[in-house]
Amino acid sequence: MAILSDVATEVLIPIAAIIGIGFSIAQWVLVARVKLAPSQPGASRSKDGYGDSLIEEEEGLNDHNVVAKCAEIQNAIAEGATSFLFTEYQYVGVFMSIFAVVIFLFLGSVEGFSTKTHPCTYSKDKECKPALFNALFSTVSFLLGAITSVVSGFLGMKIATYANARTTLEARKGVGKAFITAFRSGAVMGFLLASNGLLVLYIAINLFKMYYGDDWEGLFESITGYGLGGSSMALFGRVGGGIYTKAADVGADLVGKVERNIPEDDPRNPAVIADNVGDNVGDIAGMGSDLFGSYAESSCAALVVASISSFGINHDFTGMCYPLLVSSMGIIVCLITTLFATDFFEIKAVKEIEPSLKKQLIISTALMTIGIALVSWLALPYKFTIFNFGEQKEVTNWGLFLCVSIGLWAGLIIGYVTEYYTSNAYSPVQDVADACRTGAATNVIFGLALGYKSVIIPIFAIALGIYVSFTIAAMYGIAVAALGMLSTIATGLSIDAYGPISDNAGGIAEMAGMSHRIRERTDALDAAGNTTAAIGKGFAIGSAALVSLALFGAFVSRAGVKVVDVLSPKVIIGLIVGAMLPYWFSAMTMKSVGSAALKMVEEVRRQFNTIPGLMEGTGKPDYANCVKISTDASIKQMIPPGALVMLTPLIVGTLFGVQTLSGVLAGALVSGVQQVAISASNTGGAWDNAKKYIEAGASEHARSLGPKGSDCHKAAVIGDTIGDPLKDTSGPSLNILIKLMAVESLVFAPFFATHGGILFKLF
Repeated sequence: MAILSDVATEVLIPIAAIIGIGFSIAQWVLVARVKLAPSQPGASRSKDGYGDSLIEEEEGLNDHNVVAKCAEIQNAIAEGATSFLFTEYQYVGVFMSIFAVVIFLFLGSVEGFSTKTHPCTYSKDKECKPALFNALFSTVSFLLGAITSVVSGFLGMKIATYANARTTLEARKGVGKAFITAFRSGAVMGFLLASNGLLVLYIAINLFKMYYGDDWEGLFESITGYGLGGSSMALFGRVGGGIYTKAADVGADLVGKVERNIPEDDPRNPAVIADNVGDNVGDIAGMGSDLFGSYAESSCAALVVASISSFGINHDFTGMCYPLLVSSMGIIVCLITTLFATDFFEIKAVKEIEPSLKKQLIISTALMTIGIALVSWLALPYKFTIFNFGEQKEVTNWGLFLCVSIGLWAGLIIGYVTEYYTSNAYSPVQDVADACRTGAATNVIFGLALGYKSVIIPIFAIALGIYVSFTIAAMYGIAVAALGMLSTIATGLSIDAYGPISDNAGGIAEMAGMSHRIRERTDALDAAGNTTAAIGKGFAIGSAALVSLALFGAFVSRAGVKVVDVLSPKVIIGLIVGAMLPYWFSAMTMKSVGSAALKMVEEVRRQFNTIPGLMEGTGKPDYANCVKISTDASIKQMIPPGALVMLTPLIVGTLFGVQTLSGVLAGALVSGVQQVAISASNTGGAWDNAKKYIEAGASEHARSLGPKGSDCHKAAVIGDTIGDPLKDTSGPSLNILIKLMAVESLVFAPFFATHGGILFKLF
């Protein structure tokens, strides 16, 4: 028996989620104390500095216009982001409604829409609830996951657009104040998403339990819809947001920097507002939905396997809720970790920013290891059994602690390897920058080589994690290892969201005409954010691999597949097609960015050529038209890649059966994670930071490569624009492709097992 009682579990999980929500609200209140309006003369000053007059620059200037200009730019960015998301959600709402009907019809038809109970799949002596009600509850959980994902992404975008100008204004008091504002804003999103995801899932389980009673097999099968809903929305958020942000970014860079030789975020550039809007809809809303999907799917995979193990058979509620207890502990650990950045230690110099962010990862990982040990000791019996493809495997609580810890530390290793290959502080990116001496072609060649090489260590880390976890606790071990990697999601998201907020802050400083010293501070915040964003992408890809494998295991268990034989022709054809899918998907997203960027480049050129006085700064660009081009292109172009991912499992499972679908899932996992996702993200990140390395000119080597506008710099900008869709559209979206196909297959597994393989039955 576990030390922790069922009653204590029922209380602790929602309390942890409520604490997380409360903490995010507290952080938002602190950010809101930075007023985006000119202070009144003689305003009182408070000890903590929040009451300091925001219109007093260090140089002694007293310019009300700067604050007003920042507020105006912030409103334009916020309006553009809100408008895009509302348009996107209208299309996504139609999809949600149609797909909810598909789930109900497919799953309801498993038993011919019967309302009679039937023998359970894994406990034949017990009666399980009718398939019709499983279909209904799966549909409800799908809608819950989708709505939670949408709300999480939208709230993240709102806080980011609320905080960007406040970060700019705080930069006038020093880099420390600006850092705290940006990081607290990121923490609002991180804790809201982690806490909401946990709370909604926990409430859904308890509400569904009122109907299912002792039928835990059916209960947790229906809960898998939650992960499907979360990932479906993440796909459209990532692809749509990625196309939007990169169309604007590429258009702004190619015409502004390369052709017109004006700085980044120059207010004369017509695409500059669209570029800053894109940071919020792609890097904030899209990324938030992506990581929420990973969290929901890893939880659902673990719960499905646990429900047919001793936890489910013996109705051990505390043992069943082990994944949720790990997530609850993660919220508390991340809360303590956040205080190290915002309250315990103060940033006083630019060079302290990046180490402070990296310490967040190390502190949260170290504390979480202790937290996992505590949860494993309190919530699990010393010995229990885990379902392992038709058999029950005996596992100890410390074995499970090891599985979660391996996932946690593998994530940190992947993150730091990603940083080594994408940060301009190390030789790989410096070599890419040096290759710009001989033009854009050598820059591209070096960048591609770097991306391919960066795959090696992360894959070994994932492989080791998979082997050890599976050996200890079969597929459940892999599921909780994925959960371990995501257990510090609140801190990871805080760091990730910090990056785009700082990027926006720098753009606002440039557009508002603030002093060079302020721009230097916001650039330093942005540079640190770029590096940590690359670490975040590494986490997302690593967790996607483990989550997909765990979902794959849950799918084959639920579909009754005993062995996936790679020598079988049914499986081989699936493997080959599955390995091709990430390339087909990447081709769609890359071409979408290219098409949208082409329209943007033409529009920016048109405005420079036709608006009198635009280059001289006396004419005003038409920002709204560029925002409209990005919005229209991204909404239109996100549908084909989304349809490819959503329809593939349905078509393959229905026409070819579960064996071929198993091959498709395995092929997509191996191809998508290793070659395409990691290399694409790291190549793009390296090109971006090679350009920034030259622009900053912080070392003798960097200065020798020339100032902004030199041939070397132009070659670096071309590399950066090629890398933009790789690192911010195709690469991150592939995480969702492999996860979404796996969780969709899991949800529809009963239908595929009963009615699938129509073509093979006919011939």
